Amino acid sequence: MGKLPPQSQEEALDEEDALLYAESTLHEEQSEQMLWPEDLFDLITTPSSVISLGHDPCPGVADDALLPEQVLERYWGYTSFRPLQRELITSILDGKDTLGLLPTGGGKSIIFQVPGLMLPGLTLVITPLISLMKDQVDRLHTQGIRATAIHSGMSQEKIQVALDNCLYGRYKFLYISPERLGSPLFRSWLSELAISLIVVDECHCMCQWGYDFRPSYLEILSVRHELEEVPILALTATATEEVVEDIIRVLEFRPGYTYLRKSFHRPNLSYSIRRSEDKTAMMLHILSRVSGSAIVYCRDRELTRKVTDELLSYGISATYYHAGLTYKERELRQARWMRDEVRVMVATNAFGMGIDKPNVRLVIHLTVPSSLEEYFQEAGRAGRDGEKSYAVMITSGIDSQLLTKRLRDTFPDKDYIRHVYDQMCNFLSIGEGEGLGRTYDFDIDLFIRRFRMRPVQTRYAIEIMQLSGWLEYNDDDSHSRLMFLVPSSRLYEKSVRPDSLIRALLRSYTGLFSGYVTINEGDLAELTGYTSEEVYLFLVDLTVKGILHYIPQKHVPRVSFRIRREDSRLLTIPYAAYTQRQERMSDRIGAVRTYIEEENTCRSRMLLAYFGEQDSAPCGACDVCLRKHPTGLTQHIIDEVKEELDKHLLSAEADSYPIETFVSSLPFHPLDTVKAIRFWAGELGEAFHIRGDQLCKIKVGDPVK
Repeated sequence: MGKLPPQSQEEALDEEDALLYAESTLHEEQSEQMLWPEDLFDLITTPSSVISLGHDPCPGVADDALLPEQVLERYWGYTSFRPLQRELITSILDGKDTLGLLPTGGGKSIIFQVPGLMLPGLTLVITPLISLMKDQVDRLHTQGIRATAIHSGMSQEKIQVALDNCLYGRYKFLYISPERLGSPLFRSWLSELAISLIVVDECHCMCQWGYDFRPSYLEILSVRHELEEVPILALTATATEEVVEDIIRVLEFRPGYTYLRKSFHRPNLSYSIRRSEDKTAMMLHILSRVSGSAIVYCRDRELTRKVTDELLSYGISATYYHAGLTYKERELRQARWMRDEVRVMVATNAFGMGIDKPNVRLVIHLTVPSSLEEYFQEAGRAGRDGEKSYAVMITSGIDSQLLTKRLRDTFPDKDYIRHVYDQMCNFLSIGEGEGLGRTYDFDIDLFIRRFRMRPVQTRYAIEIMQLSGWLEYNDDDSHSRLMFLVPSSRLYEKSVRPDSLIRALLRSYTGLFSGYVTINEGDLAELTGYTSEEVYLFLVDLTVKGILHYIPQKHVPRVSFRIRREDSRLLTIPYAAYTQRQERMSDRIGAVRTYIEEENTCRSRMLLAYFGEQDSAPCGACDVCLRKHPTGLTQHIIDEVKEELDKHLLSAEADSYPIETFVSSLPFHPLDTVKAIRFWAGELGEAFHIRGDQLCKIKVGDPVK
């Protein structure tokens, strides 16, 4: 085994240092022909006494003997919690099922990480994105907190090691995807793990009324039944009251549960609509007026590339991000933007979840989202530091029509869905009564071309077939896999080339000598300076030489049939899979259309009302509030004066109200308030008038002055 650094150095190393150390000692190990430690990350650990970010208020005292504030200070360096964090943590420590609704930037992670450190066993965190898991695990490592994640990029052997370590108490946090809950291996270990808390992040995904329903989240309920005494913490940033009720029902919250929500009001964030038939020109104008870091959201991948090129041509530093990039590409682009090396991130909705960049000053939507939940979450990535920030949606005359078309595309006619099913069976040569339980390679692009199908509607038709129980479709490319066939000592022989590729493999992946590991040729190319094609050819050559076994990526999706082929006219499309979902999407799109077409209601008020906050005041910062009224005042002054008149005079029992008291109750210049009062006195002349220093109601029979 390679030499480890001395203990004094070991205590100062984190995982990245361990990698650099391993690489620097490669030539020394070559000469000694010693084996590389397979789990070098885990051999060099951060002692519990080394807390990298916080301050230890009680040295030598175990976490479970501290108060939540002391744990917060020990690991994060803060001495107090944000609003609602402490109340939610107390509920968890009391063993109650808990639902927390906090808008983006509300500090959701600390709500389960603090009690997770205080509880005796393991905290199981269910979260939808691999990148989000890795980000949180990395952050916990830097704070001296032991955490791990299980995801699809890991070999079975690595998953087994991670579960073993959880079983023996090595980790306090285990992050998994909802799909992992259906794995037989994981379920066989579930009852053996000492789980103290189950966390369901982005819990709106489990609600069929929500905007981002994912059937895999429903596996959580079976875990709840197996661990019925373990409390559940459900967290999300966006949910209507209807969605909240469904989350509580689906998760079967026990009596006495806690539900707390933080107001969605963001006083530092201005929401606005800008109407323009030339969206690019409007985007450039806004970017020229608002300085600082920005995100531009687009609906499709090709548009992200096009917009990035346009920004670069105007001298604005930009990069793009979407799910079609390799993991390494996404990481590098995100890191450059996080470090402010690039000003604008142009992205699809694949970007943003779990991103903790507080100084985003501007979020622009070039294409209209399909729901206000989606918009609110993406817009909320601006101004998380509390400083003045802007969320602008640029709309054109055809956007409402495009939203209607999006609804039609998402729910094609049922006859078309059945037509797609028939043609898929023909394409795959599945005869009548055949197909049940069989899996087929399914080149969807070739299928669409050969049978002249409608591309967008065909993909949504397949999704509806899945929800109807006809088939399962997996469009995730099967990743390349690799396994070394020789001991690591042979990798140092002169015949094994190229060195840089071997080193990149050993640096990037563990478990290569004990089983197949998922790799990415693009990442290896970036690390070595070769092209992806050259990496592929080198790996093929090493396979021929018997050094390793390389299984290249297979780009063809797969489809598994859950029923025998029969006349499609006899197949049932359940109400919940089609009509119910269509109605809900229609309602959400209707709310978006109202939002972008409305000209007289404060944008913030509209968003808050959608999420159940009915009594908010005009924000004074959106395009509606800042629009000039014929009096010369801004619209929000006119609106707020009217609301105060209703509150203190028109709807009150008193017949009069002192003008001086009224003026002093509002945060505007007194002359502006008086000007607004005079406007409303003219508009509502039959309801009230000004008499001396009083605002007075007009009663029936009173002379109107």
